[in-house]
Amino acid sequence: MAGRYATALFDLAREMNAIDAVKADLDRFDVLIGESADLMRLVRSPVFSADEQLQALGAVLDRAEIGGLAARFLKLVTSNRRLFAVRDMIRAFRERVAQHKGETTAQVTVAEKLKEEHIEALRAALKAVSGKNVDLDIKIDPAIIGGLVVKLGSRMVDTSLRTKLNAIKHAMKEAR
Repeated sequence: MAGRYATALFDLAREMNAIDAVKADLDRFDVLIGESADLMRLVRSPVFSADEQLQALGAVLDRAEIGGLAARFLKLVTSNRRLFAVRDMIRAFRERVAQHKGETTAQVTVAEKLKEEHIEALRAALKAVSGKNVDLDIKIDPAIIGGLVVKLGSRMVDTSLRTKLNAIKHAMKEAR
């Protein structure tokens, strides 16, 4: 379902030459959902009626200055009672945009925030490997202790200290 909605939105945005504007608005909305527990509850909870969700969503969109095609799309999704899947729709839309632009996305997990020069170096290295422009989806997870985990397509490289320590622990158990 999310893919169908995303494809329809992408086709409409392409016809209107508004792909980048729609992507920026949807990215902003996705960040708002991630930062606000109340908005996440509004999006995920079946307790709210479509009218209640639509009214609250309208206020959020106005406050965040999200308008145009993205706002109309989010309101349509809400009135169709599909707001619970909006994050999957946004993810699928991003994939369509990346495919259209010849880009790919890499999921990167790090222990702490990276400096801009490290981000650019990582992006350049991944571009050299994949041959495509690479957008980075960076998540911070202190549990990996150090290093990083990179997933690009079906390939994954795990250089985290947690994984290395677990490998040493496992090797020590086998040596007994």
